[in-house]
Amino acid sequence: MLVDSHCHLDKLDYDKLHTGIDDVLNKAKERGVEYFLSVGVTLAAFPKMMEMIAPYENIFASCGIHPLDVESGYNYEQFKAFAQHERVVAIGETGLDYHYQPDTAALQQEIFRQQVRVAVELNKPLIIHTRMAREDTMRILREEGAQKCGGVLHCFTESLEMALDAIELGFYISISGIVTFNTASDLKNVVSQLPLDRLLVETDSPFLAPMPYRGKQNQPAYTREVAQYIALLKGVSVEEVERATTENFFTLFPLAKK
Repeated sequence: MLVDSHCHLDKLDYDKLHTGIDDVLNKAKERGVEYFLSVGVTLAAFPKMMEMIAPYENIFASCGIHPLDVESGYNYEQFKAFAQHERVVAIGETGLDYHYQPDTAALQQEIFRQQVRVAVELNKPLIIHTRMAREDTMRILREEGAQKCGGVLHCFTESLEMALDAIELGFYISISGIVTFNTASDLKNVVSQLPLDRLLVETDSPFLAPMPYRGKQNQPAYTREVAQYIALLKGVSVEEVERATTENFFTLFPLAKK
């Protein structure tokens, strides 16, 4: 059994690729993917996402403001209210992205800090996006006491040093389909050295489909390709990766119930 620890179910193609969310879940179940964390990135889209997943006990939710969406209409009180929803098991996707929007760095940092503080207050783990912002990301997590709630660096593509720093802070590292890309030699090397008891697997659907589906829209069913590749890199069975990453998910997100 596998858990897709990070997907955007409200962003999938329900016109041409899937007939509906039931279709997505059935395709995933056929590949042994049975639980899902549907990740919020804006406050405007959060209510509709929650309505979509409401009937499904095997789909959990997060609430956050993505660093590339900090100008999309952020209201602290609304965010905090949404974050307290009983189906929300995590805070995020939040973090810093200086690759695409370095000009909003100061605003990103302030909203990131606010989300970390809410995560600590509610004792809900963080889902962190970081790109070209390693030092600031780790500094803010430490300064705001993120070790009290824990979390995960999602879709990890950073250095081994950053991964180990995050693990020391009590965080997990989530691996996406990027690890299967021919161009991802550095990431493959990092993943091969990380402890299995600190890894999660994800698709980040509809983005970043793994090989051999690269270039197509991603979906939760492809979590298996990520798990298979990690098993290859670490020289263990796929079953061991399934067991460890599933156990890690439910340890990190205790509000998510099997």
